[in-house]
This record gives sequence, C-alpha cells and structure tokens, in this order.
Amino acid sequence: MTMTPQEKRETILRKLERPIPSWARPLFGACTVLGAVIFVVLAMKADPNRAWRVYHLNWLYWTGLAQAGVLFGAVTTVAKGRWATPLRRMAEASVAFLPIAFVLFLVSWLGRGEIFPWVRHPITDVPVKAFWLRDWFVYLRDGAAMLVLFGMSIWFVSWSVRQDAFLLKAGAPEKVKRLYDRLARGFEERGGYVAAGEMRATMAPLLIITYVVVMSLIAFDLIMSLAPYWLSNLLGGFYFMGAWLTGLTSLALLMLFWRRHYGLEDIITTSHLHDVGKLCFGFTIFWAYLFFSQFLVIWYGNLPEETSFLFLRMVRPEWRNASIAMLVLTFFLPFWGLIGVHPKKTPAILATFAIISLCGVWTDRYVLVVPSIVQQAPDLPFGWQEIGITLGFLGLWGLSYTWFAERFPIVSPTLVEFQGERRAHAHGRPDPGHY
Repeated sequence: MTMTPQEKRETILRKLERPIPSWARPLFGACTVLGAVIFVVLAMKADPNRAWRVYHLNWLYWTGLAQAGVLFGAVTTVAKGRWATPLRRMAEASVAFLPIAFVLFLVSWLGRGEIFPWVRHPITDVPVKAFWLRDWFVYLRDGAAMLVLFGMSIWFVSWSVRQDAFLLKAGAPEKVKRLYDRLARGFEERGGYVAAGEMRATMAPLLIITYVVVMSLIAFDLIMSLAPYWLSNLLGGFYFMGAWLTGLTSLALLMLFWRRHYGLEDIITTSHLHDVGKLCFGFTIFWAYLFFSQFLVIWYGNLPEETSFLFLRMVRPEWRNASIAMLVLTFFLPFWGLIGVHPKKTPAILATFAIISLCGVWTDRYVLVVPSIVQQAPDLPFGWQEIGITLGFLGLWGLSYTWFAERFPIVSPTLVEFQGERRAHAHGRPDPGHY
C-alpha cells in the first residue's frame, strides 16, 4: 500500500528518533587527531614538502566532495527530480565541511612555498603568468571566490533546514531548541513554505553556475599552476566533474548507511538505489570521456608545454603505475561492476564500487598534484604519511557531517511531505506538489 505524503512524514519523524551511531564521533575524532599529528610532525621537521603536498591534494578532494553534495540538491531542484527528495538532505549535510575547508585553505598559506613552485622561483619570462601567479593575488581571488560559493551553498541549505526547524521547533530537544527557534523566527511572516521553495528554486541555477566558475578557477590556480608552463582549457571541467562524481558515490554510501540505520526501506526503495547507481555509472563514463578528450587533444597537438605533463606521468615508472591505477579504479572497475541493473539495486555491490570510485578519484587528485611537485622520485611516494593525513581529512569531514546530522533530520520531512519544493501557482495559491 502506497503511503500518502503526510504518512511518509510521520514515518520519517518516528524512525529518526533513533540517535546516530555512538561510534561515529569517536571514530572520526580519532582519525582527525591521527592525521593532525602526522601532518604536524612532517611539516615541522621530518618532511615539510610531503606534508603540504598531501595536505593540498586532500583539500582539493574533500572540498570538491563536500561542495558536490550541496550541488546535488541544486541540480535535483532545477531538474525537478522529485524522486530524490528523501536523499537531498543526506547530500546537503556535507555543507558543514565548507567553513572548515575555507579555514584549511587559509592555513595552506603557511606552506605555499612547498606547494607552488613559482613562490620560490617566480616566473619572469611570461609576463601574463608573472602577473597572475603571485601568491597574495592567488589567495585573494580564490579566497573571495570561495566565500561567494560557500556562502551561497550555506544560504541554499539554510532555507531547507529552516522549513524543518519551523515544523519541529515545538518538540525540539534542548540541544537544538534555540537553534530551531532562531531559524524559524519570522518564517511565516516571510512567506513560509512557499517562500522557502521559491527561494531555493531561484538560487539553485545560480549556485550551479557559480560552482562551475569557482571550481574551474580553483583547478586552474591550485592544480594547473603546479606545472606553471602547462596549459589545459579542459582542466576546470575535469576537476569539477570529478568532484561531482565523488558527490554521487559518497551519496550512494550515505544513502545505504542511513537507510539501514533508520530502517527506511519503505521510504528509500530499491528504485532510489537504482537511480543513484545509474547516476554513478553514467558520470563514471563521463569522467572517462573528459579524461580521453583532454588526453587526445594534448597528444595530437604535440606542443611541448602540454605534452610534458603527460610524458611525466606516462614515462616515469612510479607515476605511470599511479596513472594506471587511477584509470582502473575510477573507470574500468566501476564501469564493469555497475553495468547491469542487479548491481545497482544490490546494496553490497553498489557500496563496493562506490568505495572503489572514491578511491579512484582520490588517486586522480594524487596524479594531478604530486608528480608536478616532486617531478622525479626513486619510487612512488605513497605510504603511511599519505594514508594518515587522508584519514585526518576524512575525520574532519565526518565530524562536520555528524554535527549536522545530530541537529537536523537527515531525511527532510518537509521535502518528503511536499514531494519537493513547495511552490506557488502564477496566481499565488500554494501548491504542495508543484515543481
């Protein structure tokens, strides 16, 4: 029997009364401490170059993943993706990491000399690059761009949680009551649910455009400049679509986890698993398309300033093996693993290939960043240092995500009841189911 939207809302609220797992915060906290200790020991004495380059590639990876989670909410709003309403909050909860990402970007100023080769060896033979690649100028423009993108993301998600805060403020526990009261203040006077839906519908396309522009700028400034004479117009798209892929695959894992933890099988059905699996599969192919497009243009153009980037990663055996691993983990294994209907609908199989894909995109960030900084090494510079600092970033993301999940429903009862954004007819009458 199909439940009405109101019955779904009550079912969700009843099931979400269960607390989040007690092991989550200690586990993520331990990862954070471990990563911080390893980073500080390396940065202060043992190997500062290694510490900062691993810091940099993980910042690129986890910031992209968190921002893509918010983008999922924007994309499904623009695309009128009613099917995704139980999943939006799970993806958007990564917004809590964005303020941390901004602070971590500012901290990287301390290690800029270890990350960017042009800081200690300024470019003087190409005037345009000499003007563009100045440390204070890079951090100023990228920091301002991040403030715009992260601010829009937080504002976009706040309109979603504001609806739930208004709905639940009367019975909210003391831990979140003041927060809910503050979010719900003036909610009805400013138009209530209809105004919130209109605001998110208006902001969603603007957020998508801002995401494309800012993430492209980050790719050009923080990845391409590591090899300052290399040129690639496609790198911006390759970076932000890779981040989008991590947003989808992380959502697949989060969906499966929360579905099992709260017993939401009647709300998040196998159709949802199939849909998310199809998105992961489709954008795995699109990632490979972008990779091959970039490779083919550079190869046939045969310009030294472009081919040097590929030759370094194809000729040197340590980088060649990492590049092969990137292709296998990001494309070949997820492609063949998720090509049928059954794997997408099977939680264990979907989770397995989602994890493989996440590891693959991390390897992609490694291949983009580390060879440009190290150039040549006796063997692949990958060990407990990279694993430890990566676990530290995972811990920070997990702590921020847990903070959000402890304060707001991880499945929005308001979005589920209204089957998406509540909008208004042209004549101003509220329509709960209209997109």
